[in-house]
Amino acid sequence: MPKTDKGGNAKQSELPGTLQRSDAHAQETFAKTYDSAVAEYDDEERAARTAYAALKHSYEKVGDHWEAKDSAGPSDNQAKGGRGTQRPTAGGVDANASKEHLYSLAKRLDVTGRSRMTKSELVDALQKANDKETRIARKQD
Repeated sequence: MPKTDKGGNAKQSELPGTLQRSDAHAQETFAKTYDSAVAEYDDEERAARTAYAALKHSYEKVGDHWEAKDSAGPSDNQAKGGRGTQRPTAGGVDANASKEHLYSLAKRLDVTGRSRMTKSELVDALQKANDKETRIARKQD
């Protein structure tokens, strides 16, 4: 099912909840990439992976939505490697961001024990916090 209307705008009803709670540019990035990938690959699962990869280049998941990153680029080692790479993904957390940035997000999301965490531990804790916030938001939708 197309994620954009005839005018090229993202269809709210077709977007994942985290994108419905995100800005219009994030929605359009995902929707247009998804539609283009479906046309190219004729595979909805691959199209969704492609759309999330494009989104993660400019956005990072913060709680239950996506926010623009300070600078564009791959968000984790999986994204750096491309399609054939089998590295684990950081699930929308910008694992390539500075430890200070990750710490500030952990503070916003009230992650316990953040001051003693390594960068890798902050990435894992942010993934868990994001998942928790998304679960809570889905129950409220």
